Amino acid sequence: MRRIVQPPRPSITDRLAGRAANTTVFGRRVADLIAELRRRRVPSHWTNLFSVVTLACIIVLSVSGVLLMFWYTPSSDLTTYTGGYVPLHGAEVSKAFASTMHITFEVPGGLLVRQMHHWAGLLLPASIIMQLLTTFFTGAFRRPRRAMWVLLFLIFVVALAGGWSGYALPDDMLSGTGLRITEGIALGIPIVGTWVSFLLFGGEFPGQVIENLYPLHVAVVPALLIVLVVVRALAAWRHGPPQFPGLARTERNIVGVPVLPTAAARAGGLMLIVIGMLLLVSALVTVNPIWLYGPASPGDAGAGSQPDWYTGFLDGALRLVPAGWEFVWLDRTWTLAILVPLAVVGVYLLLVLVYPFVEEWISGDHRDHHLLDRPRNATTRTGIGVAAIVFYGTLWIAASADLISTHFSVTFEGVITLLQVVLLLGPATAFFITKRVCLALQRKDHEMLVHGFETGRIVRLPGGECIEVHQPVSEVERWRITRG
Repeated sequence: MRRIVQPPRPSITDRLAGRAANTTVFGRRVADLIAELRRRRVPSHWTNLFSVVTLACIIVLSVSGVLLMFWYTPSSDLTTYTGGYVPLHGAEVSKAFASTMHITFEVPGGLLVRQMHHWAGLLLPASIIMQLLTTFFTGAFRRPRRAMWVLLFLIFVVALAGGWSGYALPDDMLSGTGLRITEGIALGIPIVGTWVSFLLFGGEFPGQVIENLYPLHVAVVPALLIVLVVVRALAAWRHGPPQFPGLARTERNIVGVPVLPTAAARAGGLMLIVIGMLLLVSALVTVNPIWLYGPASPGDAGAGSQPDWYTGFLDGALRLVPAGWEFVWLDRTWTLAILVPLAVVGVYLLLVLVYPFVEEWISGDHRDHHLLDRPRNATTRTGIGVAAIVFYGTLWIAASADLISTHFSVTFEGVITLLQVVLLLGPATAFFITKRVCLALQRKDHEMLVHGFETGRIVRLPGGECIEVHQPVSEVERWRITRG
């Protein structure tokens, strides 16, 4: 006698969910969205993981920032410090500095939250830069994804603005030195410099700069960041992911894993790993020890002051300008030592922003591209990218020219002169070398297609000759080489 097994009865929540999905417009839309996520596939390439790191950093910054808002006082008004750090007892400090010290030494877990906020702020620009680089070298910025490149660049700029505004809020000696440099740059701009400085600082330095930067850091930057990330995500959903040459035999042959549940589970796991690493680093490694720097003072500056790494290229641009670059015109002093770095950095960032449009205009290629390039096959673009990296890296290194001088016992002038030469000749040299390397890799690919790849197995022919056995490349590899 056969026994009939009854299927398990759905739970109450499953029945309610099914009824809601079938009877309400919202429920049907959610069900359709889930079904689409299960059907849609995305590549499981490592370059797609930087966006997950970026999202993890934004989550950590948002949560830790909200917690810090409960105890931080955005005020430049002076008070006498009487908190938990005894060496500063009796010192006259701003309320912003005193509240940051209170968070650090008196709020349970306050130092950990502060350091998580800072470390996430340091990691965020790095992950965005890696997204920009992988997008650039693979040609993922071409039609129809040019707007996604622009959005990613704007996210990077907003992240820089958020980091810079948050850098100044503790009102310690390090941030005060950075604000003094900012004031000098603003005042060095002809005609509008005084107005810009007054707008930023609300009067004579330091003015009300803390009160002015705080809304930018906690309201304007987060809002812009969230809007840009959401808009870019919607654009990515609309256009679909670009494909790496290989298994994808056509531009619309999506090869990868389904968004739900595979890709979502992988992204969630990586996000938890990133958050856990930020937590671990924050618990073990001290960053921005304001108690050692002391409170900001308008008349003092800290020796060996360094900006956060993501703004180092701006500081380095100022250091590489030769001394005495200024002239008088229209009864005003035009300081080229400030105007030239601002112009150079501004043009550099503008070229990064508009590069997809410039390449399309020069190449005349107005087609939609859904297959990515191998960097070696786009020799000019790859050379330009490496040249841009060398240019940026030289400016970034120049920000630490004083520390290089003291640590390696070389003259500061010698370090600056060397970096000036590298800034002028390095990008062109990098472009030439990179292009030659790409061409050599192309020749190697051609030889592999013709002769196969080396197996390392040596055989002896009947005539006594010894040769190495070559094995033909697979069909997938042949497609990747010829279409990449």
